[in-house]
Amino acid sequence: IDWISNWEQPICLSPSPRRFLLAPGGVKMATMKFVRFIMKSASLASVPKHIEHFSKFSPSPLSMKQFLDFGSLNACEKTSFVFLRQELPVRLSNIMKEINLLPDKLLNTPSVQIVQSWYIQSLMEILEFLDKNPDDHKVLGEFVDALVTIRNRHNDVVTTMAQGIIEYKETFPQDWVTNQNIQYFLDRFYTSRISIRMLINQHTLIFDGTTNPVHPSTIGSIDPHCQVADVVQDAFHNAKMLCDQYYLHSPDLILQEMNEKNQPVSIVYVPSHLYHMLFELFKNAMRATIETHENSNSLPPIQAIVSLGGEDLSIKVSDNGGGVPFRKTETLFSYMYSTAPAPQIAEYARPPLAGFGYGLPISRLYARYFQGDLQLYSMEGHGTDAVIHLKALSTDSIERLPVYNKTALKNYKVSQEADDWCIPSKEPLDLSCYKVAK
Repeated sequence: IDWISNWEQPICLSPSPRRFLLAPGGVKMATMKFVRFIMKSASLASVPKHIEHFSKFSPSPLSMKQFLDFGSLNACEKTSFVFLRQELPVRLSNIMKEINLLPDKLLNTPSVQIVQSWYIQSLMEILEFLDKNPDDHKVLGEFVDALVTIRNRHNDVVTTMAQGIIEYKETFPQDWVTNQNIQYFLDRFYTSRISIRMLINQHTLIFDGTTNPVHPSTIGSIDPHCQVADVVQDAFHNAKMLCDQYYLHSPDLILQEMNEKNQPVSIVYVPSHLYHMLFELFKNAMRATIETHENSNSLPPIQAIVSLGGEDLSIKVSDNGGGVPFRKTETLFSYMYSTAPAPQIAEYARPPLAGFGYGLPISRLYARYFQGDLQLYSMEGHGTDAVIHLKALSTDSIERLPVYNKTALKNYKVSQEADDWCIPSKEPLDLSCYKVAK
């Protein structure tokens, strides 16, 4: 029996196989362990019912302005608590329904099973607060602690799911339809994760009773006056440090700001999200530049332009790194393909992110999360322009969230159909077989 192994007191077997003799003091402990086991088993058994219930609701997207209002001077921890204990189960349940639509061969990989267990455990922990009194300060404190635990538990979700994809690819043959389904799912899964972490970070950072000494003006993880050029410089210098360590040299940066007011460009945004996108773009630009000009005495600089308009804030990162063929552009955003060798994950070691090829697709999800985008324009033989588009107004920066519904369900049932465009031959057409009648 599984729960026997969890008893903390030593156990002795009596001559009679039907009786257990516990060491002194062990009866109470064993009873408590058994009760907890029964309660946990009952909770686990009810998980599908809870998922079914909460997945019937659509997530409630928040705008950047609403996030700021939640964390303003008049912020109410009770209001945030009441909202999150309902909203987090909805977001978790919506994406957990989609996890179950994955191909069985992928769903049964050890890594995906681990991720699924994390989501189940986190859902159970949040559901414990559904009936608790929001006026009790102890309850509010326990909720913050629970959210921190959940956030830490999910730190390695991206890399663990990526390892599951590797396990699947190494074991089973690939087909276009399955790859499309997995791509569709992972975009939604990782977007859901970004949104859940956003909610958790806002609540824990605002209501843990401390302020950020480095960025005292931030509200949770949002900077109401995020200086875009500063984030660009930070991302570039950190990418430059890595580049110098690996290649022993690196290209320089030319940064230009374009703003009608002739002032530094600022925006209401999450600096860590913007940094993530820029850091990935600079890493790619530096690598391409160095490998293209490895026989040159000097490296062409990377250029970055920050432009603020009435509706959009755009950041363009340009390099002279040789570019990529047009047909490969969208492949750069695929989770199923990576130019880097698959990393090996040692037992008990934290999974590495480098080598999974997830930098660009995850960066695009960060841009799209608040209604922006990340696009690549490459000229093979010359270089690549990468453009980040963000909303200039906080009222327009609204969460883009996946919803589990019939439309989503159809995307997992896509079948291979005959192409209604001709497929070009790889060999030149031999016209000698076509003879004109005399």
